[in-house]
Amino acid sequence: MGTHEAYMRKRIKEEQIDLVNHPPHYNQGSIECIDAIEAALGTEGFLAYCRGNMIKYLWRAEHKNGAEDLHKARWYADRIVQTLRKVASNAETR
Repeated sequence: MGTHEAYMRKRIKEEQIDLVNHPPHYNQGSIECIDAIEAALGTEGFLAYCRGNMIKYLWRAEHKNGAEDLHKARWYADRIVQTLRKVASNAETR
């Protein structure tokens, strides 16, 4: 395990940091990194990005972080659902 990973795991235990939903290293300003990515890529690009991350976390789960990676894959699946609902809702209000 790398130095950064060991450090983050220690902080989780000490401070109950949520590395799946709100990792502190992705929130360095007034906007979370995931929201900036969504704004930069647009809806279709963002959905593809989320699918790619789901594949990545499912692929490596057995060999790296186990359940944590499965939770991250589920987080991206939930984000896809959230995005699709937002798109459908915006289409209905037009």
